[in-house]
This record gives sequence, structure tokens and C-alpha cells, in this order.
Amino acid sequence: MNNATISADIVSSTSLNVKQRLVLEKKFIQLLMILKQTFGSEMFFGRLIKGDYIECVLKDPKLALRAALLIKSHVKSLNIQPDKKAGQNLDEFKEYGVRIAIGVGELSIFNRKKGIIDGEAIYLSGRAINEMTASDKKNKTTLVFKSSNNDWNDVFTPIFQLLDVLFAKYKRAQSEVVFYKLLNKPEKEITMILTKSQSTINQHSTSTGWYAVESAVNYFEKTIN
Repeated sequence: MNNATISADIVSSTSLNVKQRLVLEKKFIQLLMILKQTFGSEMFFGRLIKGDYIECVLKDPKLALRAALLIKSHVKSLNIQPDKKAGQNLDEFKEYGVRIAIGVGELSIFNRKKGIIDGEAIYLSGRAINEMTASDKKNKTTLVFKSSNNDWNDVFTPIFQLLDVLFAKYKRAQSEVVFYKLLNKPEKEITMILTKSQSTINQHSTSTGWYAVESAVNYFEKTIN
């Protein structure tokens, strides 16, 4: 039986000072609670490691892309200003936010209480994160799909690459709107949450290419099993 795992870590985390890392850790914990409420405690497990690294397990793999993009948009919507002394790292953090890898496959061991995750899925996502980190200076890929199904890999690799490029262009306000849209919040409710006019929310939705994001997520959810 296939599961999905998500491995995620912050881009250019060295551009954050201790105080900023603590803020980020708190926001990550809040995000994991939101994901747990959204997908259900039986279907989702998430944990924070060392303050800037997340590992998640989704019992239903078709939910993985929505969860990954929620993480991506959440990090990019945070009002955390990196240390200006970090130079180029500051721009990379603001542009990319977080590296995310989805692995789809079997898990030989998954013990929630002990926090033990082992098997193909977590190996695939963890290795993908390591490869992205190692090639960071050459290739700014921050959203990757991996599975043992070559047909899925062929289909979703270009889709993930396009989503990666699209999300890198988002500003903070746009990322906020995409985050709530991924939670299936109607625009009227988003206006109340963000205290912005509906025309502003609609404008952000259009400028982010939300229709394309929604289509990609829907296609992923119909295809993966």
C-alpha cells in the first residue's frame, strides 16, 4: 500500500538569526496543527526536526501535493526578514522559502508514538532533499516528486517544475491568498481573514495563476493512488 512522505527544509537557513529561527519554529508548529486539522489526525502525521526541517506522512498519497503547496505558500507568506548581512542568501530565502520533496511508495515501519518512519517513501523524499541541497548553487529546484512508478515520474516532474517556477514569483500577500485557497476557503472568507477587499483577493488570485495551481492539484489527486 502506497503512502506519501514529505521532506522539507528552509532555503538559506543561515540567513536567519536565532530569534528568527525561533519564530519560524513556532510558525511551523502552528502549520503542522493546521495540516492535521485539514487532513485528519488518522491521515496525517507531521513533525518538526531541528527547528527548520519537516517530515510528514500522508496515508492517502493523493493529498501530498496540496500539503506540500500549503507548506510552500505558508513559508513564503511569513513576515520574517532575514539578516541583511546574509547578502544573496536573503534574496534566496524570500524567493524560494522552502525546499520540498514528495516521495510516494511503501513504508515498512511507521510508528506515530515513537516517531519512527522507514521505507521507500521516506527514503525517496529524504534523498531528494539531500540532492537539492547539494546542487543548490547550480540548480534552484525546490519542489520535487519521486516514486518507483516511472509513469508518474514522467508525468509529474514537469508539472512540479512549472509549479516551482510559479511559486518562486509569489510575493508575501499573494502567498497568503494561495495558502487559504489551498485550504478551500471561499474568497469572501479569505477577505475576512486577511482584512482585505474582495477585489484585492481576486486580483491576487488572478496574478498567482491560481486556476493553473488548482488544475495541477486536482489532476494530481485524480491520478495518484
